[in-house]
Amino acid sequence: MGLVARKIEAAGIPTVTLNMIWVYQRAVGMPRVAAIEHPFGRPYGDVGDEETQRAVLHAALEVFDRAEQPGHVAHLPFVWPHDPKQTKWHPAEPSPIIALIQKRRKG
Repeated sequence: MGLVARKIEAAGIPTVTLNMIWVYQRAVGMPRVAAIEHPFGRPYGDVGDEETQRAVLHAALEVFDRAEQPGHVAHLPFVWPHDPKQTKWHPAEPSPIIALIQKRRKG
C-alpha cells in the first residue's frame, strides 16, 4: 500500500493510509499514516460495528487536516474493545511480509 500511496502522491494527490504496523511506514515510504492498534483484518473495527467503523474512517480522513507534509504519523485514539489476551490479533500463520520481517530480525 505504501508504494501505491507514494505513486499517487507523486501525481499530486495527497494520501493517507490506515495502518496497524505504522512503525514500518518510513521503510516503505508511506506519505501519511493514520496508525491504529486494531487486529489485522479488522482495522476499521469488529464485524457489524458500524459506529466504530464510521468513526475510524472519519478519524483517518481528518489526518489530512493535521498532516502538513509526507512522513506524518497520527495515532488514532481507538482502543480494541476486547481484552488483548482474548483477541486473536494475528492469524495462526504470519503473512508473507510479517514472516520476512521476523526472519530479517533473527538473521
